[in-house]
Amino acid sequence: MLAGNRRFAEGKPEHPWQDPQTRESLIDRQNPNVAVLSCSDSRVPPEIIFDAGLGDLFTVRTAGQVVDDAVLASLEYAVDHLHVRLLVVLGHEGCGAVHLAMDELNDMLDATTGDALDSLEAADAIDSMEERIAEADSIILRTVGFSVWQAQQADIDAQDDIERVHVAHTIEDLVSRSEVIQDALAHERLMIVGGRYQLTTGEVEVLSF
Repeated sequence: MLAGNRRFAEGKPEHPWQDPQTRESLIDRQNPNVAVLSCSDSRVPPEIIFDAGLGDLFTVRTAGQVVDDAVLASLEYAVDHLHVRLLVVLGHEGCGAVHLAMDELNDMLDATTGDALDSLEAADAIDSMEERIAEADSIILRTVGFSVWQAQQADIDAQDDIERVHVAHTIEDLVSRSEVIQDALAHERLMIVGGRYQLTTGEVEVLSF
């Protein structure tokens, strides 16, 4: 995958496995080695940035690579039935969902602390932020916003770094919610890797946590 991304970033894609013969060979079966959970952003199509072909990647995409029941079921299918060996959680530079979550979280903080009568009440309000985030109407705030809050609690404020934290949180969420993924990891049938695509260079930054 990294070799394919290198070709893409250098402007030398090979566009492998996109011929009629490959298409016909995949009519009755598929055998991808990799599942990718990535953002729906139109600038971040995994098959293109990894210079992959038909049948190479099992791809699931949502805004901000948010995990819901459908995403979880799709990835569990890839692990349990297609036997992918690698799961990549791919964030990206300039993620609109992360930016929106930052704005919504700041609005919630302002509203929460603005209603406080004194500093003690404001501190109590901040202590309840995780609960407030979990009960928010906005799905972006409930999911991506929680990553933003975790990052800010660790004095991480730059969006680039928050995007990296969100990838880590997404991996943690996947593993904690899925017994299928837990079992595959425990028996070394699966490896999970985080990545962050850089719009400015076309390269994928591999993240280790």
